[in-house]
Amino acid sequence: MPRRNFPRRAPAEPDRSVGGAGWAHRESGADGEWVVRTVPGNHALKSYRCPGCDQEIRVGTVHVVTWPAGEEGSAADRRHWHSGCWSTRTRRAPTRKRW
Repeated sequence: MPRRNFPRRAPAEPDRSVGGAGWAHRESGADGEWVVRTVPGNHALKSYRCPGCDQEIRVGTVHVVTWPAGEEGSAADRRHWHSGCWSTRTRRAPTRKRW
């Protein structure tokens, strides 16, 4: 059997320390501290309304879910954003609510 020349490494584990959600990370910006989780297309099973552009996030679209970091954030505070809308949220005007 040939010799293995490189060390074996353990596979990366999701960061479950942030809000109990796997693959989530913290972001801080001018609008506060946020927990951000990417939703892959094969896990996007519902459509949502993006608060950044007020357009629909369709089923199967890669997007992010965000909520305020810390104890004040809850499941009711989660918002689904297009990835591009989330990254440019501080450079755009707020959208007008239609309801």
